[in-house]
Amino acid sequence: MVGKAFLIVAAVSVSVAGTAMLLSADNRGSFLWSAGPAVESDKSQQRPAQIKNAMAKPVPDTTAPAPSVLGVAFASAAEQYGQTVRYPPWSIPLTRAQAEAYNGNRYEPVSLPLEEDGQFTVSLDKYRFTQGDTIVIAASLRGPQVIGTQLSATLEPAGERKTVASTQLQAKGEGYYEGTLMAEQDPGEYRLIVEASVDGRPVRHASSLTIEPFLGELHGLDSPYVSNNNLVIPLKFSPEYDGFYAFSGQLFNGSTPIAQLQAEQRLDTGEQTIEFRAHGTVLTNRSIAGQLQLRRIQIRQLPAKPGDRTHYGFGPEDGYRFSPPDLDDLTDTPAANPESEQRAALLRKLADKF
Repeated sequence: MVGKAFLIVAAVSVSVAGTAMLLSADNRGSFLWSAGPAVESDKSQQRPAQIKNAMAKPVPDTTAPAPSVLGVAFASAAEQYGQTVRYPPWSIPLTRAQAEAYNGNRYEPVSLPLEEDGQFTVSLDKYRFTQGDTIVIAASLRGPQVIGTQLSATLEPAGERKTVASTQLQAKGEGYYEGTLMAEQDPGEYRLIVEASVDGRPVRHASSLTIEPFLGELHGLDSPYVSNNNLVIPLKFSPEYDGFYAFSGQLFNGSTPIAQLQAEQRLDTGEQTIEFRAHGTVLTNRSIAGQLQLRRIQIRQLPAKPGDRTHYGFGPEDGYRFSPPDLDDLTDTPAANPESEQRAALLRKLADKF
């Protein structure tokens, strides 16, 4: 990615330089597509002007040069990159907005507009369901032309018009309906179709969800400890299948997000330990009170070969609470990454060139 950015900057620089050459005052050549006939210059008429110009004293330009756009861009990129590489990729600080954005199993309700300011909205409690889960469907329907007190819901494989499950949504209040389906189908992508009657005509609302295989059992946390400027948080997990797995979780103190943590390793069946590490850079200079929580735990079974799907699993909604050990030995020392430091230094050198 950095290499591609350098090529783009180089291309822009060459383009700007070429344009400046064509448009500069020293470029006396005529364009080949010029409309008028070429006029041959008269050297005798030019000589007095040349002598006069030679005798004129140059006026010094005291105006300070404007900062280069590329220089400013490189300097800004170097500053931002330098801040980013302070943290290792497996321990990234989180804002509250980022914590919500990293929530990997959130369903965004989809609203279908109807005539005369009507609206048809369907909502699910999550986007990914494990085989055997109950799919709870909630729908709201409002508008002056709504007819009927029941809505039907069907589940179809993505790309197919084949019903694999269906149910009726019952009215639970004015314009509000609920129903359930069981996620018993093969893992894959599905469409949920909720149908209502508006002005005597059927209206279909479609939304997407996935059904995932059961990946394994989480058994909670072992005792956390401090090692090599990291708070190590051991998570116990028994995978259903051998293979490569990636884990992520969010470290919280009360309602305050601290860091997005990640770990990846190959696992065999049987109880295994995954070690999340919170680097000192995300924990120092903070006022931590009471227990910490590891929340929004996500498990990914990575594809065994190209073309296979990535399967997802999730930990308990409330995560796991734990009392941290003494964190006084942690420091705000940036993570050592020679390659990242070289890239940051190169960006700074480029900024100085412009």
